[in-house]
Amino acid sequence: MEHVPPPAEELALLDRELAWLDTRRAQLLTRRAWLLRALQATGPAPRGPVAPWGPGPGGFGPAGPAPERSVQNVLLVLGGLLLAVAALAFTLVSWGDLGIGGRSAVLTAVTAGALAAPAVLLRRGLGATAEALAAVASVLMVLDAYAVYAVAVPDADGAAYAGTAAAVLALLWAAYGLLLGRLRLPLPLAVVSAQLPLVLWVWAAGGGPLWFSGALLPAAALDGVVALRAGRASVRVVACVALCATGGTGLLVALVESLAAAGPAGAVAPGALLLAGAAAALAGARRAPVAFATAGGVVAGLAAVAAVGGVPAAAVPDGWPVTAYLLCAGALLCSVRAPLGLAAARGLAWASAVVAAGAVLVSLAPVTVVAAGPVTRLGAVWSGAPRGGARGAVGATDLPWEAMVSAPVVLLLVAGALGAAFRWREGLLRWAGPVLVPGPAWRGAAGSAAVALGWAGLMVLPAALDLSFAAARAGQLVLAVAAFGLAVAGLRAGARGVAVTAGAVGVAGAVGAALLSLATEAATYTAFGLLVVVFVALAVALDRQRGASPVVVSAAACAAVVCAVVPMAALGASLGLAVYEAAVPVLAVPAVTALLGARLKGRPVAVPVEVTGAAAGVVAVAMAVGDARFLALVLALCGVLAAGTALRPDRRPFAGYLATVLFVAAAWVRLAVSGVSAPEAYTLPVTVPALVVGVLRRRRDPSASSWAAYGAGLAVTLVPSLGAAWTDPDWTRPLLLGVAALGVTLVGARLRLQALLALGGAVLALDALHELAPYVVQVAGALPRWVAPALAGVLLLAVGATYEKRLRDARRLKEALGRMR
Repeated sequence: MEHVPPPAEELALLDRELAWLDTRRAQLLTRRAWLLRALQATGPAPRGPVAPWGPGPGGFGPAGPAPERSVQNVLLVLGGLLLAVAALAFTLVSWGDLGIGGRSAVLTAVTAGALAAPAVLLRRGLGATAEALAAVASVLMVLDAYAVYAVAVPDADGAAYAGTAAAVLALLWAAYGLLLGRLRLPLPLAVVSAQLPLVLWVWAAGGGPLWFSGALLPAAALDGVVALRAGRASVRVVACVALCATGGTGLLVALVESLAAAGPAGAVAPGALLLAGAAAALAGARRAPVAFATAGGVVAGLAAVAAVGGVPAAAVPDGWPVTAYLLCAGALLCSVRAPLGLAAARGLAWASAVVAAGAVLVSLAPVTVVAAGPVTRLGAVWSGAPRGGARGAVGATDLPWEAMVSAPVVLLLVAGALGAAFRWREGLLRWAGPVLVPGPAWRGAAGSAAVALGWAGLMVLPAALDLSFAAARAGQLVLAVAAFGLAVAGLRAGARGVAVTAGAVGVAGAVGAALLSLATEAATYTAFGLLVVVFVALAVALDRQRGASPVVVSAAACAAVVCAVVPMAALGASLGLAVYEAAVPVLAVPAVTALLGARLKGRPVAVPVEVTGAAAGVVAVAMAVGDARFLALVLALCGVLAAGTALRPDRRPFAGYLATVLFVAAAWVRLAVSGVSAPEAYTLPVTVPALVVGVLRRRRDPSASSWAAYGAGLAVTLVPSLGAAWTDPDWTRPLLLGVAALGVTLVGARLRLQALLALGGAVLALDALHELAPYVVQVAGALPRWVAPALAGVLLLAVGATYEKRLRDARRLKEALGRMR
């Protein structure tokens, strides 16, 4: 075996590492000894013996037995559990074997001993043992209470006796814990036991939900007092947990009763309990830390809104209670100026915001239905105005509108409040003082939310009021126009968030209006014509506005082009034309965009507009596919548009090639329609003069590309002939085509002309493939099935073995083709 490094060098390296570790260990042990002496000189020694540090069985670590404190705690816990089990068994099993005197003596002796022992143990410094015996004493006290009930008052009501016993135990544990202040268990037990008496007494009395709420709230108030005044952290934590449990349950029960009230009178009593809880929360918030004070303010605000709003909410019809709570939440904001403390006032403000957010969420259900409903119009184009007015237009006639009629009111109220906060931010901050300190982002968020909620409220308003279909459609259009105007105004004012939100809702409104307008013929022309004007005006306004993104301007212009396609496509249907016949009017859109592109030369919006117009041309071609004659006509017209665009120097390369392709495709389609079996008779008369023109151009301009000079002329003949050869059963045409393609390929290679080489080679390869295909099929059928995968594997291995060389060959071929004209 070969060692790296050699054994001698590795041994020296290990010796140096061990020496360094020994030196470092000596330094750490010296420092540890100094720290122990310093602790012994300046204060009490650490509790329990310090475990010596040294190498143990598993390496360096604390050596010796487990810490004595851990062993002591385990023993004490086990002992306490055993005593508790023994006491429980004695009480349940052996209690009946003793007389009255024996029972009293046992109870008195055991409980007194368990309660007195911790005091002696604490004086001797045995705190853990005292805690264990205190726990045993607590269990014994509960068992004693049960034993007294079982023997002395067996006929008493169980719930009432349990409540009384809980109260007595709470007082005893509180007194015991205060007397022996070093014990940590009695006071938390007293807090837990104090939660039960009132609830159990109400249960025994057969009280209803409001009585249970009335029993829980005083217990929660007592928990709050303990949490604020207790000096021990464990007691405060238990009191806080009990406060959340009892107070939250009591307020929740009162809230449920307030919501279920049959009338205003029935909501008064739950409202009084909620107001009492709110007052208690505010009283505690004045002295609580900041975080707890804010939480108390939130709870108080929510309880106050539920209390005050519950009375009118029980009186209004279905659908309007949300509005009552929302108005109460708005009134709650006025309380932020009351002398309640800064944190509590902020909690009230947060409570108002929570109620408003909840009201908005409840009101969004009809908004989603109305926003998505216009999509159903796609399946009923020009079917007439839908039944059911605005609700029928969005397919929402079956919704419970009686319960959702207040949705637009809620949304508009919240939008108005947010809009006012956005508009008069400085005045609001001066009025609220230090309670409201929002950052700059909050103002933009408020403005954006105001725009979105305002649009949602106005959009759902026609359906909520059950207006006509025309009113719903007109409302969508007006909303779209207003939103776009607000977007431009927001950009001018520097409120970019408002502008973006307004633009987004404007687009949504425009889409909804466009879909709704598909119901009738007149509405389609009116709506899409208006949208074209609106988007053009928006693009112009944004283009003139400083700070507007060119992408947004281009999007507005492209939207105008898209909206123009629909009425042009609908024109054919209005004239009774077939779909393929209606493709011709659609070509007016790319014609106009081509002219606009020339007019907008140099602007960023020019290219997107022309590309969108070209997409409209693709739509026209797709519409004309149903009839080959019209397809040839549409392709030719598209070629004319592309040729006209190629007159511009900046569009000449791409538009020229596109025009050539379109003209050639139109010619092919027309030849196919005419049933021509010998396309060469029509294509050669075009190819010859085209090649002559190409030769003359190359002589005048040697730098001209071979594709521009010869590509179109060669493709006019070669490609149709290739298509005819693939369907020709004779051998004459494929042979002549192959010879011609071979000649073109050789000329291209000799003269280094890329177009001739590429077109001739491609046609030659496809023609040869057509001729060899039957023989390949026969050979493949005669060979065993394993030959094909074997040959493929050999080919892959060969290519893989010479991959780098093949890659270099491909790059050289690409470079050679690139150097050709």
